[in-house]
Amino acid sequence: MASPGPRRFAPLRAMADLSPFNTAPPLRGIVFDMDGTLSVPQTYMFREMRSILGIPQSVDILEHIDKLPPHQQPPAHEAIRAIERKAMASQAPQPGLQTLMSYLEAYQVPKAICTRNFDLPVQHLITTFIPTSQFYPVITRDFRPPKPHPAGIIHIAQSWGLIDGSGAVDASGLIMVGDSLDDLTAGRLAGAATVLLLNDVNRDLANHENTDLVIHQLDELIHILETGFQGRLIEPGRLQS
Repeated sequence: MASPGPRRFAPLRAMADLSPFNTAPPLRGIVFDMDGTLSVPQTYMFREMRSILGIPQSVDILEHIDKLPPHQQPPAHEAIRAIERKAMASQAPQPGLQTLMSYLEAYQVPKAICTRNFDLPVQHLITTFIPTSQFYPVITRDFRPPKPHPAGIIHIAQSWGLIDGSGAVDASGLIMVGDSLDDLTAGRLAGAATVLLLNDVNRDLANHENTDLVIHQLDELIHILETGFQGRLIEPGRLQS
C-alpha cells in the first residue's frame, strides 16, 4: 500500500470563498486541551496532587484514584479538586488566545474542549478571558475514559455529526491542540491531526511520532489555517471506541 501524504486541510479563506482550486479536505473543527493550552501551564498542581495522594511522578493521577477502594475515591477526587480551585486565582490565558478565538469565530470553525481538569477551572477560564467564545461539547474529567484514550475526541466528532460513508464516526477532519503526550496520543488514536503548543517542559514532544505540527504561541495557528494546514508525513490515525 502506498504511503499516505501529509495531513492537510484546505485554507480557511479558500473554503470561505468556495475556491474551485481547493483540493484539500475541509477543516471540520478544533479540539483544545485546557491547562497548558488555553491557559498558561500550572504544572505545580500535579506535583501537589501527587504529594497529597502519596504517589510518584510515574503514576497517572486519575488511574491511581480509579484503583482506590470505592470509599477512598470521593475524598481523593475532592483533594485534587481543591488544588485546582486554589490554582484558579493565578490562572492566566495563553498568549494569543483571544486573537485565535476571534479568528475561529469569524470563520465559524466549531470549537470543543477535551481536558482532564474538572469543570470549574474550565468555566472560569472561559468566563474570565474569552466570555464570548462558544465551546461545545466541553469534555472534562467526568467523561470516561479520559485522555490519552481517544473516546472524548470521538464523542466530540459524533456530537458534530461527523460520519463517514460507512456510518462510522469520523474525526479525521479535526485538529487536536494540546501540550502533553496525552493530548497528542488521544488525537492520533482518534484519527485527528495534532498540534503541539511548545513550552519549556514538553520540548521532547516536538519530534514525537504523534506530533503533526508545532507552534510556540496559539495565534500562530491563524497563518497556518489561512494558508492551509499541512503536517508531517504520517500513517492515518485509527479510530477506537
